[in-house]
Amino acid sequence: MSRLAMVIDTRRCVGCQDCVVACKTENQTPEGFNRDWITYITKGRFPTLSMSIQSERCNHCDDPPCVSCCPTGASHVHDFGGIVLVDKDECIGCKACVASCPYDARYMHPDGYADKCTFCVHRVEHGQDPACVSVCPTHCMYFGDLDDPESEVSKLLASRKHYSLLPEAGTKPRIFYLE
Repeated sequence: MSRLAMVIDTRRCVGCQDCVVACKTENQTPEGFNRDWITYITKGRFPTLSMSIQSERCNHCDDPPCVSCCPTGASHVHDFGGIVLVDKDECIGCKACVASCPYDARYMHPDGYADKCTFCVHRVEHGQDPACVSVCPTHCMYFGDLDDPESEVSKLLASRKHYSLLPEAGTKPRIFYLE
C-alpha cells in the first residue's frame, strides 16, 4: 500500500496559476469553480515582512473527516495511494463533506454533487503526475509515495524544513510545504 502525497516548494512557487489552469482544463472544472488555488501568505511586522506563495487543494488526509461524515459512502479513500475521492453517482448533495473539510477544499458542482481535487487519479494510475505538477514552470511541485523512503517526496521531507496546513485539525494532511 502506498500513501501518495504532494510537496510544494514555497521558495520556488511564483504564483503563476499554471497549476490552477491545468487542473481546470484536465478535469473540465465548471466556470467559477476551482479544485486548486493560490494563496499569498504575508508574515512578520512592518518593515520586516516576508511573503510565501502556496498552491492549495484537497489535502488527501490520512484521517479525512469528509469520508467519515458522508452518509452514502460517496466520499471514500481509494485503494490506489489512499487518494480521497467522491463518487458523483453516490453523492446526494447533502454538503456534509463540504462543511467538514477544514481546508475548504470542496465545492458543490452545479450538477449537484460534491467535487474536489482527485490528484488526477486518472493520470496517476497510468504512471503520470497530476496535471498541476506536470505543467509547473518552476518545478516547485513534487508528487510521490510517502511510504517509499527513496521517493523524491520522502527525500525532500527528510532534508528540508516543512509544514502542513492546520495540523491541529488532526486530519494528517498529505500536502506539505517546504520552507
